[in-house]
Amino acid sequence: MTKIGLEIHGYIVSNEKLFCKCKSEHGLKYSKPNTNICPTCCGMPGAKPLLPNKKAMNKVIQIALILGCKINKKLVWARKHYDWPDLPKGYQNTISGPYAIPVGEKGKFLGIKITEAHLEEDPAAWNPKTGEIDYNRSGSPLIEIVTEPDFKNSEEVIAWLKQLISTLNYIKAIDKNVGIKADVNISVSGGKRIEIKNINSLKNIKTAIAYEIQRQQKELPKIQETRMFEETKGITIKMRTKEEAQDYRFISEPDLPVIKIEKSRVEKIKSELPETPHEKLKKLIKKYKIKKSSAEVLTKKFEVVEFFEKIIEKTNPKLAVRWVTEELLSVLNYNKKELEDVEIKPEHFIELLKKIEKGFITELNAKDILRSWKEKSSSPKIKEHSQISGTKEIEKICKQIIKENKKAVEDYKSGKKESLNFLIGQVMRLSNKRADFETTRKILKEKLKK
Repeated sequence: MTKIGLEIHGYIVSNEKLFCKCKSEHGLKYSKPNTNICPTCCGMPGAKPLLPNKKAMNKVIQIALILGCKINKKLVWARKHYDWPDLPKGYQNTISGPYAIPVGEKGKFLGIKITEAHLEEDPAAWNPKTGEIDYNRSGSPLIEIVTEPDFKNSEEVIAWLKQLISTLNYIKAIDKNVGIKADVNISVSGGKRIEIKNINSLKNIKTAIAYEIQRQQKELPKIQETRMFEETKGITIKMRTKEEAQDYRFISEPDLPVIKIEKSRVEKIKSELPETPHEKLKKLIKKYKIKKSSAEVLTKKFEVVEFFEKIIEKTNPKLAVRWVTEELLSVLNYNKKELEDVEIKPEHFIELLKKIEKGFITELNAKDILRSWKEKSSSPKIKEHSQISGTKEIEKICKQIIKENKKAVEDYKSGKKESLNFLIGQVMRLSNKRADFETTRKILKEKLKK
């Protein structure tokens, strides 16, 4: 029998670091190395931490509540000691370990038991090849979510992690530009537990688990150890024998007081939590009778499903589903933007769909209008985009197109059916995409028979 547990790390969305006022930014695309630093986050002698960042504390409480955890009334900080170049103080401030009390514990999320969720500071970024250390991320607030070993295989792990990431994005708790890292603990029947450290993508997590299970089944581990994942080879490599809690020499943090979490604070945070993706999915399927495949697309991103729920009550459901899941998302993907980056008002989108449904504009014109909303939306103008559905006007345009495109007409008559699409396209061009598509197709086919 295989048992798999996770220790998931993610950067809390916060403008400031955990114990100082420096910017909390990660990566060279934000800042040059060693520019967002101060004596506190660089561990200079005599530097003392400020009280923990309140916003980061609230975000961790949010996450713990989403995971179904019990929120502890008192939080005790600890020092976790280890000797590593990325840790200038020689210890990490964390709400974990034998003497600490985590923010949340004994939870359950989508069938997986949660041991605890706690807050800690990030070490610096050390490059072992060059020896360079960047302290920009040192002191940034991190969430660690620890699960029980309830997973049996990599497929279960990945499916659960996708749901977790989606849910955390709903409450804007984790910096999605950085993503998550995971330590994966694996054991097979009769063997010792093996930990694989700092795996940084779902793809690598899946590969590492599959490899490690196969490796342990061939050679049963006799002692606990820590391994790393070698991405280029798709294998795990031994780093060291596994440390126990006593190896970190945990002690209570003398420079930080016990943090008291009032019940009223927890209740306020709880009341402001949005529905989870799982809850949204069930609602879309049950209340609006939407197919599961479409509902899953809609619930991937909180902004999209919230937008959809604002328009569904006032529009044709089938039309709304198609135009949000296909047309709107296509425009956003093409422009490499999220819905929150564009100011598209629900009332303008509703107006656009109603004009399509009533035949005031063609879908081709509606797509052009949607593409024009790259920055912000506006009320669709009927005069410029009104649909031509009258047969006489469309017949007149069709006659002109047939006259001007004799080769395409001959090709169609000789059996090249794709020529009809070309002629329809020419009618759309001449009518500025205002001609009704089905009427155009019918008239052209009739005239081409003569």
